[in-house]
Amino acid sequence: MKYNLDITIDTDSGFCFGVVYAIDMAEEILDEDGYLYCLGDIVHNDEEVSRLKLKGLKIISHEDLLNIKNEKVLIRAHGEAPETYRLALDNNITLIDASCPVVLKLQNRIKNTYDSKEKVLIFGKHGHAEVIGLQGQTNNEALVFQDIAELDNVDLPQKFTLYSQTTKSTDKFYEIKDELIKRGYDIKANDTICRQVSNRYEDLRKFVIGYDKIVFVSGKKSSNGKVLFEVCKQFNPNTYFVSSDQELDLGMFTPGDKVGICGATSTPMWLMERVKSALQEY
Repeated sequence: MKYNLDITIDTDSGFCFGVVYAIDMAEEILDEDGYLYCLGDIVHNDEEVSRLKLKGLKIISHEDLLNIKNEKVLIRAHGEAPETYRLALDNNITLIDASCPVVLKLQNRIKNTYDSKEKVLIFGKHGHAEVIGLQGQTNNEALVFQDIAELDNVDLPQKFTLYSQTTKSTDKFYEIKDELIKRGYDIKANDTICRQVSNRYEDLRKFVIGYDKIVFVSGKKSSNGKVLFEVCKQFNPNTYFVSSDQELDLGMFTPGDKVGICGATSTPMWLMERVKSALQEY
């Protein structure tokens, strides 16, 4: 039986400019040199990483970097801590710096705050690449938390400056800010969430309400993917999270369903197209 699904891809979904910039840079060098080292996954999407690995991209860790000399190494959109730049100088590594301009600006602001001897708090995901780079601007002294509950038993100074990882939820950031003010702290709160990311919330809210079912395509490692999936689910409970067309299941759909496909800022458009093609087979 044919399901005859009516399928639309959200044209606002897909890579943000920071990811496009990093991937374009990588592909240019891969076309010239045939290989390129990249510090960590270039994007939190396994399918896209696999595609680039086939072109010669070699993903390395910070430990690997210690033993690499006289090579080109790509810094991805998430940015890096100062230590990485120092090591590159020591090992004669040419850094291809594809740090997102929004992240670089945030790193600078955090460094200036730290240099002014202010206590820095960062609302972000523990161990996330961007957050490690931000913490590095403070000699790793900034306090990182991903939930307000983590601050309950922490002896915080009366006065501090609050920043946010660029891909966090704007609503959550302001809830945290209000709660900290309510607890009596004197805080300088800097909303440093990327507008290209936060605008997606609004776009997705409008997009998802027009469909019977939503297929949200994202890598499981993507912080932004988790946030945007929750936005979709909030406004359309019939939202399914898949990392690839392999995870689709006929049981998700009813014949004649109007299906919307959308994704994270780390989701390539070709992957959403592949999901659409698979659904058209039903």
